[in-house]
Amino acid sequence: MTSTPSGPARTEYAPFAHLTVPNAALYRQVMGTFLTAKERFAVHLRPEDVHAALPPEHRPADLDAVVKALDSLVDWGNLRADPDTSRVTAVEDFYRKRFIYQLTQAGEAAEQALSVYDEALGRRGALQAVALHDIVTQLRALLIITAEQEEGRADAAKAHLALSTLTSRFEALAENARAFMGSLQRTIDLHDVDVELFLAYKDRLIQYLERFIQDLITLGGRIALLIGELEDQGRVGVLLRLAASREAADGAPDEAESAEARAYERWVARWSGLAAWFVSADGRDSQARLLRGRALGAIPQLLAVVRQLNERRAGRSDRSADFRTLARWFAEAPDDAARHRLWRVAFGLYPARHLTVDADTLDRRTARPVAAATPWAEAEPLRISPQLRRTGSYERRGKARRVQDRSEQRRRLAEIATKQAEEITTARARLATDGTTRLSALGELDPLAFGLFLQLLGDALATWRPGMTTTVATSNDGTMEIRLTALADGTTAEIRTPGGTFRGPDHTVEITDLTRTGWIRVADSPTAEEG
Repeated sequence: MTSTPSGPARTEYAPFAHLTVPNAALYRQVMGTFLTAKERFAVHLRPEDVHAALPPEHRPADLDAVVKALDSLVDWGNLRADPDTSRVTAVEDFYRKRFIYQLTQAGEAAEQALSVYDEALGRRGALQAVALHDIVTQLRALLIITAEQEEGRADAAKAHLALSTLTSRFEALAENARAFMGSLQRTIDLHDVDVELFLAYKDRLIQYLERFIQDLITLGGRIALLIGELEDQGRVGVLLRLAASREAADGAPDEAESAEARAYERWVARWSGLAAWFVSADGRDSQARLLRGRALGAIPQLLAVVRQLNERRAGRSDRSADFRTLARWFAEAPDDAARHRLWRVAFGLYPARHLTVDADTLDRRTARPVAAATPWAEAEPLRISPQLRRTGSYERRGKARRVQDRSEQRRRLAEIATKQAEEITTARARLATDGTTRLSALGELDPLAFGLFLQLLGDALATWRPGMTTTVATSNDGTMEIRLTALADGTTAEIRTPGGTFRGPDHTVEITDLTRTGWIRVADSPTAEEG
């Protein structure tokens, strides 16, 4: 009779044993051939099939090496061996050791886990500006659905589909952003990065970051406003319950109520994650704001890395090059005594002496100066404090200082903050237009209102693209919205300020104070543009 190859007792994680043994690369390639064969609906493979399917650089010259690898994988539980009786033509062939191999369930699960690991390890991610547009679209769809619900025409299917699409796009955005920033940091640190390739694509990477930051500023504030509008009107809970009820509709009758409750909890958690990603609250910055700050900080870091690499190419000395040279000198030193001399010369870490220099010591040195070349053994000794000798510290201890009352300073800061808030409110009211007007009609602006106007104008122009005639932008704090439209008449606008006159092409403009329209919750989320 014939039996399958036997080996050591298998454990629960034995299918991963081939990763830590010699010839691990060959084992991975052999398992890869079985996965490829399964995709082609081939269940069994013979040793010669595996040998022929291996890449040339991993293919052993001898078929016996492949047979040994297959037998080892059988021992670990990755493969199963069955007697190959299809080619038996004589009694001698029946007793000869011939097997056909196929994947076991444990072996396939191990390869799937390794595929996920390899994919996560090589993933670079992306900053998805398109996902921001999709999130805006789905939030607006939810507003329409809630309006239909108030009219008694609510559709659970529409609510469930819109929420599913919204959370799917948001999760993809968040996951890709995390992966991209992780790979970006590895690029900045030059870990596993080809320097030539990095220098070749650095400009495109920086432009990519700048475009995403502009989109995040523009669309992040819009998303925060839409989330605030849904939450202000108490519509979110209704939407989440509609989605939960539809999701639990296919459950067993005796578990329908509990299934709906669990589904509702999941939807609440998803919505909370979405809101926290775009809206700051309770002194916590939103993830969108943190991402924007991290992306902004990455640009000067990338430029610093480029400058450092260019300096190395130009032959300029830098600390890392100095340490590499010093390490080579240590390796080339003939003995330990030479290495100790090199250490003392390079770092100057001589034996330390606990000395104290006070006013009396300085006075004596001034009266009787000692040349710098005088050996310590021949110079006058320095007097060491008995307290230093006894306790190791020269600090004179005493009672702690009284706690200073800073209530007056805090009151003054509160007054300044209140005054600044009032001035900003006045400036917003001054800039807000009643409908559409021309820039030239804004008239004279005080310095604070003019500064706020320049910020709004800059946000609008940052979103301007070739061929556009109209753009809409939201301020960084989400309190104002500007709609700017170009004019074809070639007129010039002039805005007078105490510091001079601002001139430029005239446009039609509509500036809306969102704090007065109720589109933003000033008390609950003072920075609700994107966090």
